[in-house]
Amino acid sequence: MKQDALHSRYRWVMLLLLWLLYIAFGLVARSITPLVTPILNELRMSYSQMGFILGSWQLTYILVALVAGAILDRWGIQKSIFAGALVIGFSASTRFYATGFWTMLIAIVLFGIGGPMISIGGPKTISEWFSGRSRGVAVGIYTTGPWIGGLMALALTNSLVMPLVSGSWRLTFVCYGMLTFSFALLWLFLARSSASKPVAVEASIIDVFKNLIAVRNVQILLIMALFAFAINHGFSNWLPKIFEENGMSASQAGYAASIPIASGIPAILFLPSLIPPRFRGQAIALFALLSAVNLVLVMKTSGTPLYIALMVLGFVSSPFMPLMLLILMENPSVGTEYMGAAGGMFFCVAEIGGFSGPSIMGILVDLTGTFMAGTIFLAIICIAIAIMTFFIKAES
Repeated sequence: MKQDALHSRYRWVMLLLLWLLYIAFGLVARSITPLVTPILNELRMSYSQMGFILGSWQLTYILVALVAGAILDRWGIQKSIFAGALVIGFSASTRFYATGFWTMLIAIVLFGIGGPMISIGGPKTISEWFSGRSRGVAVGIYTTGPWIGGLMALALTNSLVMPLVSGSWRLTFVCYGMLTFSFALLWLFLARSSASKPVAVEASIIDVFKNLIAVRNVQILLIMALFAFAINHGFSNWLPKIFEENGMSASQAGYAASIPIASGIPAILFLPSLIPPRFRGQAIALFALLSAVNLVLVMKTSGTPLYIALMVLGFVSSPFMPLMLLILMENPSVGTEYMGAAGGMFFCVAEIGGFSGPSIMGILVDLTGTFMAGTIFLAIICIAIAIMTFFIKAES
């Protein structure tokens, strides 16, 4: 009984540690976004090259995610997540040495090696330490991490951190790397394994993947995740640059681009636990349609209507990932035992969209001279997500 009480209390410590690491994940992932203009100017890159760089870590992530999921299932969360955090910190710090397209690309690509251990390890950790209604609450809380990290990157980089380091985008990256290393050490010394963790998976990786991919809901969720990440990464990574081209200063653009993240945090925090499991698909469909409308409104409006559209866009697009993960996590064919492998598949396919979204936006800008064509493309993908939710089978 005493052991159960200790487990019940310490799960919140684990959630806090995971949340801090996910903040670092979001901070480093978004840190290049508000610095696009000075990096483009100093390293003399085209929009297509920058678009490729913005999506490059997702490309690496795709290659690592499947293996990362299997490693988490077999080796546990403690060492795996710590190693991933170290690589993320190293990715941020080595951007200091970038001299052109290739050196910056290598530094960004490193993030995709460490990132899977955090984003895939998160659902794995939650599934081990939480169950029932508290699982939805925990998913909502920890998923705010990358949004808060992204909010910090967009709102504070040009207004606070850059002035503190004499306007050096290189030292800004180093600061974010040091913060990530600090959170990694906290995880190393305080994280524990759950007493109720599942027995290590004995089936071969290939057999596990074959069994999971045969599940219809898993198939649909993988495609939906691909589309959702293409929308999120494709639009948000270019948003500060869009605002700068519309006449905002770098600091103003950063604040404006942080609005969807700020408005998305309460949605992530509360909606996963408030929406009943049987209504999760319908909720995703509604949010996808509203996202399509507000993507276009952001491009076509200014002043107060623009800020309202940004707020609504953040609120309705942010619950995509936690709701999809809960549907995946609670599928009887997945459960806690195979959540690492299933999470690896989920984020592997999702990051194909995470890579292609920014790249397609950059290519379309070079071809058309405007961001509108790419935005319409992302709005169409939103509609496709809404349609796909009708094919998700309710689980008993």
